[in-house]
Amino acid sequence: MIPAALTACLAAVAPAEPAFSPSERAAIIEYWRPPERYSIGAVPTAATAGPWQVRLTPDASRWFWAYQRAIVGPGKPPPNLDVKAAAPDWERWVQAKLDYDRWLAQKAADACNRAVLPAAEQKAPPTPPAPGPIPADLLAKVGNPPPLAAPVVPLRYTVTFDDGDAYTYADHAVMRPRYAYYRWDQGVMDVGKPLREMSDSELDPLFAAAGMTPSEARAAKAVSKLEGGFDAVNTYDTGWVSIGFIQCITGERGDGSLLEVLAAQKADSPDAFRADFRRYGLDVDAKGLLVAVDPETGAELTGNEAVRKVIEDKRLTACFQRAGRRSLAFRTAQVKVAKAHYWPAGDRFSVTVEGSKLEGVVSDVVKSEAGMATLFDRKVNRGSIAPFAEVLGRVMAAHGCKSVAEARRYEREIVAALKYRSDFLSDPTLSKPE
Repeated sequence: MIPAALTACLAAVAPAEPAFSPSERAAIIEYWRPPERYSIGAVPTAATAGPWQVRLTPDASRWFWAYQRAIVGPGKPPPNLDVKAAAPDWERWVQAKLDYDRWLAQKAADACNRAVLPAAEQKAPPTPPAPGPIPADLLAKVGNPPPLAAPVVPLRYTVTFDDGDAYTYADHAVMRPRYAYYRWDQGVMDVGKPLREMSDSELDPLFAAAGMTPSEARAAKAVSKLEGGFDAVNTYDTGWVSIGFIQCITGERGDGSLLEVLAAQKADSPDAFRADFRRYGLDVDAKGLLVAVDPETGAELTGNEAVRKVIEDKRLTACFQRAGRRSLAFRTAQVKVAKAHYWPAGDRFSVTVEGSKLEGVVSDVVKSEAGMATLFDRKVNRGSIAPFAEVLGRVMAAHGCKSVAEARRYEREIVAALKYRSDFLSDPTLSKPE
């Protein structure tokens, strides 16, 4: 008899049952087989300006990420922080290096374009000064930088579904020269239809179906209108595959918040999930991992391999954008997961007032829709409600508050100090602190 412990161990390492049957994988290959489903070619500007363009590279972006961390520490810097001003000695060399590398890249791109299109415009500016040796302390802290720009040939991809619905992408996306989160030159981006362009009659049923009260929905809508669309897609940055109005991600392992969205839709609306994803070769398995069928080979890929296939093959990318554009069930699942992850009312905090530690949840202090929107905005964009506890403690000390309940009287002051991307206290659609 095999010991129970060994049986459990063998079960844990046994290969998982395939998510797709052989006949399903064959049908997926057949669906994507017609040449009109997928075309790859030059970007429109290549015919007049030439195919070669200057871009930030993923390697350069990683170096800028390390440079940013060396200056401001871990985490995403707030949008109002001037990273350049924080290290002026390093900055002079980095800017000179960036200017020189972009000039070299443009000079190379001009030469390549001239070889295939003699009339192409030459764009290289006058030669900038060479940067000289890298400062020793910068080298020690951040490492030797790669070329900070390169000549590349962007490609255009068009995916057309059987009903004629078409999606077009271009790789080698145009980035800010110092963007620190660019990771995949094969990745693409489309912001979709922003929620600020959608009517309340379109949005209200989605928020209600996701379990939000009318008050919660008003606050959430105010924040969501700062974001992209339900059909937004980004496959070039550190989220790996990011989809939807708050950019739920697969992450590297294919087990991120986007998989929670897929699992929610699969559980709540299985027929819609089959129509939106499974019929095209996408699924989420029992472990919460992304599953993708390679449209060319029919191979079933899981986790990181599946994520990479979605980035590489724009047919799979387009499935997510199509669902975000057309599927009420997928949109509702996005809102449902957004509430579960980012709604701040139940977030716990602790403050110390006159030597006493006081604890509570956000809703003990923040009652207004403007206040909830302010914290929801921070949590969506920054991952937490910080510095809520710090601000609360400071306000309580300034007004001599002895309890959390007393702090409610100063909600407006607290919320004003936590303003992030927008002043929700001035939003006429939201209730304000008393």
